[in-house]
Order: sequence, then structure tokens, then C-alpha cells
Amino acid sequence: MSKLRIAIQKSGRLNEDSMAILKDIGIYIDNGKDQLKASAKGFPVEVFYLRNGDIPQYLKDGVVDAAIIGENVLIENGNGIKIAEKLGFSSCRVCIAIPKSAKYSGVQDLEGKRIATSYPNTVQDYLDKKGVKAELHIINGSVEIAPSIGLADVICDIVSSGSTLFKNNLKEVETILKSEAVLAVSPKLSEEKQAILDRILFRIQSVLKGRESKYILLNAPNDKIQDIINVLPGMKSPTVLPLAEAGWSSVHSVISKNQFWNVIDELKANGAQGILVCPIEKMVL
Repeated sequence: MSKLRIAIQKSGRLNEDSMAILKDIGIYIDNGKDQLKASAKGFPVEVFYLRNGDIPQYLKDGVVDAAIIGENVLIENGNGIKIAEKLGFSSCRVCIAIPKSAKYSGVQDLEGKRIATSYPNTVQDYLDKKGVKAELHIINGSVEIAPSIGLADVICDIVSSGSTLFKNNLKEVETILKSEAVLAVSPKLSEEKQAILDRILFRIQSVLKGRESKYILLNAPNDKIQDIINVLPGMKSPTVLPLAEAGWSSVHSVISKNQFWNVIDELKANGAQGILVCPIEKMVL
């Protein structure tokens, strides 16, 4: 049976998060030190450990069938590559930053400036849309140092916390795009391997749904159950079970973690007691 070849970043935070989600979906990789290719145990998958910037071309050429990669890298170099699923981790943004002492009133201030970046295609597309002409300096590496050594007036780079910009006396002025890890697919994927990918997607979606949700149990007086059910936005219908104490029931449901505190406040206002909230590892719909 053919194996689906999945590329992930060779090292760094994206590597760690990618390996974690593979483990969460039951794909266990036994890779030794500095090993660039490894097979999964009990699942038809091979993992390739590659440089992030090389992955889009490997996808285009069909060398790998799929990849966990930053959306920003795909936008820069991955024309024609489809995203099968956004994965919700390794969030960052591609931003334009200038020296802290410089004044900035809008994107037109970039006219004629020298911009250092590792994302020339992304930056040029942004400038074209804004009708701004600037000179791009392509740098692979420490872009933040460019203004202080006189190489550029402005930089454009990925930003997570912003601490690196702060340390280099820079400030963000424009966000070009927001990015997260995605599962990208080669345009040369065969039908046989698409079937394997579909199994992986099903598992990933179950894990992501679980991460976005909380399991909630509560006690409620029977005359308040309908009011409480009306508050719960969960699945098809909450589970209601009678308690040993007459006139009371236990209500079980699922809520979105993003709505958590608002829902809890409403439940308490409607008579809910003994509210217990638990994480969900996976959620299969």
C-alpha cells in the first residue's frame, strides 16, 4: 500500500506543534536524531523533515503529498497549492515595522522607502494593491537589523509576540496578513493517497473540534431545565438525567470555549448549580 508523504518543518516551534497534532490523531513517528525521513507506526504515512522555505516547491513537484506549513510561507511561494485545513496553532502575522523614532501617518509614507524583507512576493503584492512604489531588499535571516545598519528604512517580517521588534527599536505600523499553520496538499495527489488524506483530515477535524469545545455538567431544578436548555448552544440536544434527590436533574452538554464565560453566567442566572467543566480530547461528529 502506498504511503502518504507529509512534510513538516525540520526544527523549531512549528515542528513541535506539528508532531503534537500527529500524535493526537494517532500517528506515531519513530525518528532518530537528524533523521530526515521516518515512517509512522501502524498508519500509511511517511514524514519528511524539511526546511520551511523548500516545502512549497516539494508540494508543487509532488515530491511530498501534503505538508504542515505556515500559511505565510504558502502565500509567499505556494501559488496553486490548496489548503485542506487550517490547524489553529503557530499563529503569527506578517507586519511592516519602522524605527520607533520615525513618524508614520499611513501606508503612503512607504513611498520610495527601502524595505528589507524575506517575503518579497507578499510585500510587492500588498504595495501594488495600495498603489505604493518602494525598493525591496531581499534578506534571508535577521531582517530586524536592517534599519540600524543603514540597509533599509523599513522592514517586513513575521511577528508573533513583537518582542524581537521591541529589542531592535522597531514598531509595527501595518499588518499585511495573519497566518497560522495549515495542512497543504500537492496538486499532484493521487486518488489512492487522497483516501489516506481524507482519513487524516477526519481525525484532525475531530481533534480541532475538541480543542474548541468544553464538556459541561450541571445540576438544575426540574422547573428550570427548559430555561437552561435554551441557554446551551451545544450539540443536537443536551442529556438530562434524574438525580437521586427528587425535583432535580443533571444536564450534560458541550459548549464552545469562546462562549464559555457568557454561557456560565446565563446558566447560573437560570438556576444551574454544581457546574463542572471538562476539556474534550477529541470530538467525533
